[in-house]
Amino acid sequence: MRGNIFEEILGQDSLFVDRKAFDHAFEPARLPHREHEVDSLVRNLVDALNGHIPSNMLLYGVPGSGKTVVTRFVLSQLREKGLEMGQTVKTYEINCRNVDTKYRVVQTIATQLAQRGDAPVPFTGWPTDRVLETVVSRMSRVGGVHIIVLDEVDNLVDKGGDDLLYALTSLNTLIENGRCSIIGISNDLHFTQHLDPRVSSRLSQEDIVFHPYVATEIQNILSERASMGIKEGVLDDGVIRLCSALAAQEHGDARRALDLLRISVQKAEQRAQGNVDTKHVRLAQSQLEYDQVTPVIKTLPLHQKLVLFSICLNEENGLRNISTGEVYRTYSEACSKIGTEPLTTRRVSSLLNELDTMGLIMARNVSKGRGGRSKQVNSAIPKAIDAISLMSESEPMVNEASMAKYNLQGHL
Repeated sequence: MRGNIFEEILGQDSLFVDRKAFDHAFEPARLPHREHEVDSLVRNLVDALNGHIPSNMLLYGVPGSGKTVVTRFVLSQLREKGLEMGQTVKTYEINCRNVDTKYRVVQTIATQLAQRGDAPVPFTGWPTDRVLETVVSRMSRVGGVHIIVLDEVDNLVDKGGDDLLYALTSLNTLIENGRCSIIGISNDLHFTQHLDPRVSSRLSQEDIVFHPYVATEIQNILSERASMGIKEGVLDDGVIRLCSALAAQEHGDARRALDLLRISVQKAEQRAQGNVDTKHVRLAQSQLEYDQVTPVIKTLPLHQKLVLFSICLNEENGLRNISTGEVYRTYSEACSKIGTEPLTTRRVSSLLNELDTMGLIMARNVSKGRGGRSKQVNSAIPKAIDAISLMSESEPMVNEASMAKYNLQGHL
């Protein structure tokens, strides 16, 4: 082998002009098809420039519907205008999937408010009330308006309850010099139903629902990003249309469409081809499905794997809309085959909710009349992926369970 192994690839012409245009964190100068949502945020947050307290807000919508990028865009413009007018506007964006405890949220805000000479707030160790007092003290020192964005706030509440939201929505009674407003972002339209009524009424003073993008809207978004990030004339007719159609099937997720287009171009580059066609899009779709789902399935805990195994096994037997009772019956049988004590029905119901949240299954609540409510469960794993084989390879006990014979319900 001669020369450095990277030289050949470094010498290739890229089909991209700017890959950053396809990053999820990229902030475009224009947000097509979100004018109404931008206007709603602006009309509320303009109060910050007039010295008043903006209402707390909740933004709802499916993943990829533009909630986070719209909020970042509006807050960026708000900070810019505040600087121009000499108004102090501080903003804090916290992703509650990464920062998912009450302590870590207030510690993050306190750290962002720190000035030279302030004692650092440790990642752990202080009472949460002490950290909250530090936040109040530092906000009062800075003055102005403070806007806290809690992205995926439902994850925080699911894990730790709504105590933090109650504390944050009460900050204005404690801050002596300054005001605070909360913006919650959630994928769950029924999120507030899990909150204490006092917290719900304070937090959702104004609600904005982000509807999923339709295929034509995604096409417009992709066309704009392609003009910024991909060489002209590289994309064949139908590439953007196919990426848009596939993403529209996934609940109008614009981020998925951007990933599809970016990986399609990469597939063409890897094959040293100067044009991107629909075959590259299909390859990108297969890679996305495999890359996103496979690591999740492999790393599930044992009992979660056994629950998912039970669903897949019933579906292989032709059953759809599987009842939770049938899932539990098969799961219990699988546990007995490998000599493991099954979890309670309540715990298995909780595992089903977790699998639903991860996108591996679809669990729909249905009414049984006097029989109460139950779930109908279907797998959401792409057909190209053999979930049972993946779980068997990564977990010997699932492999043992998969070798056994089961008394399954017939196709309905």
